[in-house]
Parts: sequence; C-alpha cells; structure tokens
Amino acid sequence: MSEQDPFSIYLHWPFCSSKCPYCNFNSHVRPHVEEERWVTATLRALDHWTGDTAGRTVQSVFWGGGTPSLMQPRSVERVLAHIAKRWPLAADCEITLEANPTTHEAERFAGFRAAGVNRLSLGVQSFRQQALDFLGRTYRVAEAERALAHIAATFPRYSFDLIYALPDQNPDAWEGELHHALDFADRHLSLYQLTFERGTQFFQAMQTGRIRSLDDDTAADLYDMTVAALAERGLELYEISNFAAPGEECRHNLIYWQGGEWIGVGPGAHGRLGRVPIRRALNDMRSPEKWLTAVEVQGHGVENDTMLDRRETAEELVLTGLRLAQGIDRAAFARVAGQPLADVLSTAKLAEMVSHGLAVDEPDRIALTPAGQRLLDSAVAFLLAGPAYTTC
Repeated sequence: MSEQDPFSIYLHWPFCSSKCPYCNFNSHVRPHVEEERWVTATLRALDHWTGDTAGRTVQSVFWGGGTPSLMQPRSVERVLAHIAKRWPLAADCEITLEANPTTHEAERFAGFRAAGVNRLSLGVQSFRQQALDFLGRTYRVAEAERALAHIAATFPRYSFDLIYALPDQNPDAWEGELHHALDFADRHLSLYQLTFERGTQFFQAMQTGRIRSLDDDTAADLYDMTVAALAERGLELYEISNFAAPGEECRHNLIYWQGGEWIGVGPGAHGRLGRVPIRRALNDMRSPEKWLTAVEVQGHGVENDTMLDRRETAEELVLTGLRLAQGIDRAAFARVAGQPLADVLSTAKLAEMVSHGLAVDEPDRIALTPAGQRLLDSAVAFLLAGPAYTTC
C-alpha cells in the first residue's frame, strides 16, 4: 500500500426518523439515540485503523446513512477533528455529509459547515408532492426547495438526489420535473431509477401485485431524456446515475469506482485496503446495537476482514469500473488487480460488443457506450464469462 494511493474514510450513521418503503440501506428507526455514546464509539473505531493506515493522507470523508444530518453539528465537528488528528488531510479534502430536507434549518446547515463539512448531499427524491408521498418522504416540496436554497448559500459544493421511473410515470411529467430540478442543480446531480429491492416494503407490494414497476421501454426513454437534458445544461454523465460539471464529480465515490482504498466505520460499513495479493475486504457488523457494544468492548465493530483473491478483485474492478463513462483505466486496473485487464476479459466478446456499438476498446482503457451502459449487468456478465482466472 503506497502513501500516494487515494485513501478515504466512510462513516455510517444508521438512524433515520422513518424508514422509506424503497430503501434497502442499513438504516433503522429508534425512539432514542444516545448520540454522545455513538460519537465516542465512532472515535474509538476510527482509532482501530490508525496502525493499518499510518502515514496515509485522507483524500475524502463521506458521512452517509441513515440520516447523519440528524446529528448535532458539534458531534460532526468532534469526529472530523479526531480524523484530522489521526491522519493528514489533503489540502482539497472533500468532506461530504448526507442530509434530508427535514433537517434543513439554516442554523444546522451553518453548523455543519463550521464543523468542516464542505459538500452536502441532499436526498430530495422528487419535486412532486404525490411522488414524495408515494416514496414515504415526510416533507413538502417547499421544504426541499428551501433546504436547497440554504445549501447553495452555505456550502461551496453540493448535490441532491432524485428518483425516477416511478410506476405510471410518463416522459412529459418527468421532463417537467427534471427541468425544475435543473433550476436548483449547481454542479452535480444524482438520478436513480426506482428499483424494488428484496426486503423493502415496495418489494413486498410488488410481489403481491399492489404496485408494479414501470415498463422497461419507458424507463429507458426517461434515462435517455435525462442524459440529454443534463448535458444541455453542462452536467455530463460520469457514472451511470451521476452527472457533474467538469471537475465537480464526487471524489469520494470515484475512489470506490476506480478501485481505490478506504476504511468504513459504522454499522454495515464496508472498506477496501491494499492491492492484490493483499487486497482486504472489510465490513462492520450491521446491527447498530451489536456494533456499538462490540466497539465499546473490543475497540472495533469489524465483522469480516478477508483477503480478496485475484479473481474476486478483478470482477469487482470490472463491475465498478464499467459504471463510469470513462470506463476502466488499464494501467490502474493492473496495479490493483495484479494482472492485466486483457487476462480477465474475453477479447472476442469485447470485440463483439465493440462491433455492436456497446463498448469502446482503446489502448489505455475500455468503456461501455451509452447503449452498453443501459445493459450494464448483462455486459459485465458477458465480458467476464471468458478466460480462466489465476486465483493465487
């Protein structure tokens, strides 16, 4: 592991005020949260990693959830100050906090900014009240708009999320909502197609026929419309669900997608450290209560710390790398995976995809075209079904 490799920290706050019916994240509703106790545990869990990451410079910190904006700004400040004492921070270290419009008070946002947060990500999800109600969101459209105004006035960088391809959503309605969103979008926007994940309320409703997903053709039309509309406003697709002005991509998430290294602290948090042959996959216990007790007893909440072999690493890098518009950098892939990309992918199948306009194959990279990205999961499976891997 080199001191020059990108290194980041992910923090997970697992609590929400309510559980959305589409959400399969590790989020929980509790009547009371002992915030001071949780902050103290987070500091101790961070200390567990100082030995393995000594000398590393932190490029980004991302606080996700759950709803971390439910915390008090002083708690955020305490954790960020602790990180700065344990690791050197890059001069342009990106520090992101996720928030909901229900926590939009200007004073709270100003407190997060003063604590060191320099990028806020707001979960808006829709500018249509009917859609917000369907998605289980507990705020009004006007609240989301006020929150965005506060963010724009407080943070140098921000983003917000929208969900599209809701049941019965039509292109005209989405086009109007999208153009309204662009009145608020600054330099980054995340747009996610509604999916029905196992274990969610929506999945159960779909299984019983109470709701049904939007048909694939209409969903594809909405995606194409989205890409074109945002490009006209200078927000280019850089990842299958993320759009940004040049240089305004989420640096933290790029570390995930480009095979970088990070530690994850908090219930269910994941991490990756090292390169093949010592590429470690890390994850913390999912249960908030078990995680908290474990940290207080043994100093960490790590449930699994396993070594990924060459095959596992290669498959993961292909899956994440092909999400990016720029695709997979061949040199970076070889450095992390310990083998050339050509040894992993089927050359014949890649050539077949190129001939059908689904992929590009260049000396320094491979990537999926927009048409190929719409078939991401199938494309990855197709390309990886070729040569045998070396697993040592």
